[in-house]
Amino acid sequence: MVRYLIIGLSLLALLASVSAAATTPAPSASPAAAGSPSAPSAEATDPYIWLEDVHGAKAMAWVEAENAKTLGVLEKDPRFAEFYANALKIAEAKDRIPAPEFIQSQIFNYWQDNNHVRGIWRRTTLADYSKTSPAWDTVLDLDALAKSENANWVWHGADCYWPQERRCLLHLSDGGEDADTIREFDLTNEQFPAGGFVLPRGKQDVAWEDGDTLLAAREWNPGEMTTSGYPYVVKRLKRGQPLAGATEVFRGMPSDVGVSPFALHDGQGHRAVMIVRNTTFFTSEYYLVTSAGTRKLEVPPKADVSAMIAGRLLLRLRQDWAVNGTAFIQGSLVSLDLAAVTADPEHLVPTLVYAPGPRESLDGVDDTRAHLIITTLDNVRGRAYVYTPLANGGWSKRQLALADNSAISLAAADQHDENAFLYVTSFLTPTSLWLTDAGSGSLAMTKASPARFDASGDVVEQHEATSEDGTQIPYFIVHPKQMKLDGSNPTILYAYGGFQISETPAYSGLLGKLWLERGGVYVLANIRGGGEFGPAWHDAGLTVHRQRIYDDFAAVAQDLIARKITSPRRLGIQGGSNGGLLMGVEFTQHPELWNAVDIQVPLLDMLRYEQIAAGASWVAEYGSVSNPEQRAFLASISPYNNIKPGVAYPQPLIWTTTKDDRVGPQHARKFAAKLQAMGIPYYFYEVTEGGHGAGANLNERAHTTALEMIYFTRKLMDD
Repeated sequence: MVRYLIIGLSLLALLASVSAAATTPAPSASPAAAGSPSAPSAEATDPYIWLEDVHGAKAMAWVEAENAKTLGVLEKDPRFAEFYANALKIAEAKDRIPAPEFIQSQIFNYWQDNNHVRGIWRRTTLADYSKTSPAWDTVLDLDALAKSENANWVWHGADCYWPQERRCLLHLSDGGEDADTIREFDLTNEQFPAGGFVLPRGKQDVAWEDGDTLLAAREWNPGEMTTSGYPYVVKRLKRGQPLAGATEVFRGMPSDVGVSPFALHDGQGHRAVMIVRNTTFFTSEYYLVTSAGTRKLEVPPKADVSAMIAGRLLLRLRQDWAVNGTAFIQGSLVSLDLAAVTADPEHLVPTLVYAPGPRESLDGVDDTRAHLIITTLDNVRGRAYVYTPLANGGWSKRQLALADNSAISLAAADQHDENAFLYVTSFLTPTSLWLTDAGSGSLAMTKASPARFDASGDVVEQHEATSEDGTQIPYFIVHPKQMKLDGSNPTILYAYGGFQISETPAYSGLLGKLWLERGGVYVLANIRGGGEFGPAWHDAGLTVHRQRIYDDFAAVAQDLIARKITSPRRLGIQGGSNGGLLMGVEFTQHPELWNAVDIQVPLLDMLRYEQIAAGASWVAEYGSVSNPEQRAFLASISPYNNIKPGVAYPQPLIWTTTKDDRVGPQHARKFAAKLQAMGIPYYFYEVTEGGHGAGANLNERAHTTALEMIYFTRKLMDD
């Protein structure tokens, strides 16, 4: 489920979030291999473990001192004021595309600008939304709410009971952390109703079972959470009932990643209330909630129930599946008849909807009243299709005629009607929003972002580098048309490489304004671990095979240098979250290849990552110190454990957030402290709020971005 994702924070993603829009650590455990009772504890061997006390006075005093040192350099750069002003101007631009969401066939949008720091939730009609200046009705003002309640509310979304979509469950976070408070909201009266549902702060998931009943997974009793810090007990909560009166519906295991309820519905009135038990990050069990209890669906463990249309459940396969004499390959989308599933969930008869080609992968799936909208990647280029369920149980499809050589993503779809929105974007073409009527096939551009920088002198190319094992690794390069091949070009290389997350081209006004327009080069590498070429591309880099991912990244860098596009003196790298781990590994394994390393909200101590925030949930991706072979590998690549004195490292920028309850600020803090002790130069910065990201509002995110771009400019452009 999305709530367990370790988010990739590319420069493009960060800047796009500016332009538009994990738990308390488990008890400390020894990093020694399991079965070594005489091994010293982490407390005895790690001199910086005190920095794991996230809000402790000593740790926060260290953070304050480190922030002062870093800001004293980067903020004092004479160019910082201009960078920050440009970043904030683009972030707060009134002509941004307001991200649409269909509720009651109206368009809802969450919006932040200089007048709405925390943001407003607003709505308009579809016809008015298509105008240049829609007439918006403010449904909820988070700034006013936060002021009246003396809180720092950060918007985490809304879940409205379908089909009336009058009552919604609002998810509000304190400062941006993953834990949130859930409160019922009435769209008719635009207020929190008396006697409405309220679930206090916590890591929790809820789903509407009916208009007066919720299924909720949360910490019902103290300590009743998984090792990963997520709930594993689902209870039924009736309107007006206290939490203590909720009745248990399903119980997972403390060793699970987590358990979540959810509800699917379609335009024909079918409804399926389900529970997913995430046994690991990549394996799940699905249960149908019925009046007689829960019934398990016999689907593969690596599969995701993702949507429903015309009484058919849609299942994304992340592994091959042979059933009833038919074989379906991983990466396929299949459908299951809901009535048949309800009658006999143990003997399923799937029908193929989509199967990928050799360089294809399934990207997004959404549904209108009677059609599916599917987006795919073909050699990391976007495609979009409308699929129609046929009376015989099969499917027909037609492609939507959207721009080639672009990234295409789903924005919203209306289950009450046939309308759907899609984003189309590329590195040099501003993002546009297209409206399609899935029934008639009409397609029209509704909105387009204005150009934020002069792209007339730039061009985009796609190349491939050869990794250590011979695998061809594609990468995009955005560069000036008149670029000299003399190794002198300042270049930022980004990749993510994990959790089957695909990285695709995207327009960023801030990247263009603060880097490309100044003559910089930007490179996006599609290394293994991502989802650009389907599940196998991801699985190739799991656990002890992860060195392939790091070799892929180094190979792209070496290819850039061999082509004389750049040189180690002018090459900088960047990645966030799992990509922050990638940066740490490349920092320690190949310090000779770069002159700047931007390490964002990272994992870095891979011998203790399972004990920090939500780290235990990612064992299926990284491996566990309890497994001797996996521990040995983690020890070999763990950036925190592989810093060595006397090595000529580039000076990194390491930044994190105090409110990050997913990865946690502990990794970045300890890494910086160890560099400090060894006399290795570095910059460290910690945003005090904002969760697993660059800040809680546009101001904070623009500030963080300006710091990053000043850092890259100083390291790569200055002589």
